[in-house]
Amino acid sequence: MAHLADAKSLLDNRGHYAGQTFHGVNPLLLVEKIIRERIFESLYWKEQAFGLNAATLLDRAVELTYIGGQYSNQRPTPFLCLTFKLLQLQPSREIILVYLNDPDFKYLRSLAAFYIRLTWSAVDIYRTLEPLMGDYRKLRVRGMGGWRMTYVDEFIDELLTKERVCDIALPHIKTRAMLEDADELEPRESLLGSEVESEGETDAEEDRGANSGDE
Repeated sequence: MAHLADAKSLLDNRGHYAGQTFHGVNPLLLVEKIIRERIFESLYWKEQAFGLNAATLLDRAVELTYIGGQYSNQRPTPFLCLTFKLLQLQPSREIILVYLNDPDFKYLRSLAAFYIRLTWSAVDIYRTLEPLMGDYRKLRVRGMGGWRMTYVDEFIDELLTKERVCDIALPHIKTRAMLEDADELEPRESLLGSEVESEGETDAEEDRGANSGDE
């Protein structure tokens, strides 16, 4: 069956995994078995995702209109199916960064961010994803409870702080505080702080303008 071929696509002729590992495991195992099976049996996977490569996956990803894990009767979302396809393809970091830094497609950016959180090292995750905390665009989320709204920065924050996102258990990584204590990361510069400072400077300039007009 096609889904069995998918599951074995990264195994050698003895049934051993012969590809790159992430967090010490076969990347396909980052998705729980029951969810993998639901992905393989989904219509979206069979018709839209099965034969994709790193280039054609981009065409599907820019069509995404929401994020999420499973919905309705535990059906996987296209977002989850494409995440799993990325785990199969293991595209280069350069390709993932192209996905991430495309300013026009927020769901493509979210997909790349999710993949980065699943596969990259802790230091690289923080360095790459934290700058996206300044992206305040709305995202639609579909889950078992129906629809809800979130924002790109909130989704990124969940990836950095939650244990489970889009029905996937995220690999354990060191916290930012632990990485700072080990001198692996510089202290984070708050985006909010810079905004507050900028607003304060603007207010001060307006005050100075008003006072000069009174003189």
